[in-house]
Amino acid sequence: MTAKRIWLAVGAAALAAQAGHLLAYQLRFGAAAQQIQSSGAHVYFPGLVRASLGIAAALILSAVFVVGLARMLTGRSIRAGSAPPFLRLLAAMFTIQLAWFAGQEMVEALVAGVPAGSVADLLLWGTLGQLPVAVVAAAGLRWLLAQFEAAIAELRIALASMPRQLFSPGIAIPIQSHTDGAWILRSVACASLAKRGPPSCVRFSSD
Repeated sequence: MTAKRIWLAVGAAALAAQAGHLLAYQLRFGAAAQQIQSSGAHVYFPGLVRASLGIAAALILSAVFVVGLARMLTGRSIRAGSAPPFLRLLAAMFTIQLAWFAGQEMVEALVAGVPAGSVADLLLWGTLGQLPVAVVAAAGLRWLLAQFEAAIAELRIALASMPRQLFSPGIAIPIQSHTDGAWILRSVACASLAKRGPPSCVRFSSD
């Protein structure tokens, strides 16, 4: 993967890790999970989950908007571009999410002044919570990467093909000469509005 895709995967995994954290506690503590995650060292967690879900929703809506705009301007469906292999993306996101979960648990235990969970507990509950979320997040990110990058390329082509010059009609001005009584027809064709200077196409005709 390119560096840009790697950073996107890291950001998506950090956001998805909060949903995995929520699922892990729900599986482990059941009905008491909500109370545990909103008290003591976990008091920050509900706000963090809402912020993570809001950011993820905003990013998804923005990507869908770009894809829809590209379809509207081009008048055809967007052909998906290249995307990283699903298993490789899943492995990367799951690893990041699991590491994030373990680090978060250790920091919470340190703040609360209690022993952190064992490595076996962190791996077990981290896997149960993070793996299902990683599967969904990797599939969604892979689709968005292919569609979004293809839509951006189509938008660049569509914008580059739009006309950039404005045209104004020519003006015919009849002028009577005071010297020989002849009529002079001056036809002035205005140049592009982007250019400056006197009109470049001036033609005189006399009868």
